Amino acid sequence: MDIDWVNFTPWPALAGGLLIGLAAGGLLLFNGRIAGVSGILGGLLRPAPGESGWRLAFLAGLAGAPLLYTLVAALPQVEVDAGWPALIVSGLLVGIGTRYGGGCTSGHGVCGMARGSPRSLAATVAFMGAGFAVVYLLRHVFGSAS
Repeated sequence: MDIDWVNFTPWPALAGGLLIGLAAGGLLLFNGRIAGVSGILGGLLRPAPGESGWRLAFLAGLAGAPLLYTLVAALPQVEVDAGWPALIVSGLLVGIGTRYGGGCTSGHGVCGMARGSPRSLAATVAFMGAGFAVVYLLRHVFGSAS
């Protein structure tokens, strides 16, 4: 295995992880809510009274963070090696998976695992296992380099 030292960025990754942890912990501590993005977004579709404000603020923070980052550094160049059909199908599969899994990777993997939730452990194992299987199939069975 070779390490791509040009794109190896442990400090920004550590800073991002700390910010995610602080945001998730802060939302739980100050608002009593779990920072699962699919649940926060889904809660806007049928909002309970008094629930829209914090949900919109959280999502605005997610969308606004890259804009704030541009004050410090340039955004990295994003290159997606997939066409629109693959992106649409992938997005739909992720959405379906979050409904069947009772949450998304941020809710289960970050927040649920930190709380010791057995359901989140099972979901995270399933997410990771599916990811490992897809990468193995794409690289070693179907021969795709991506």
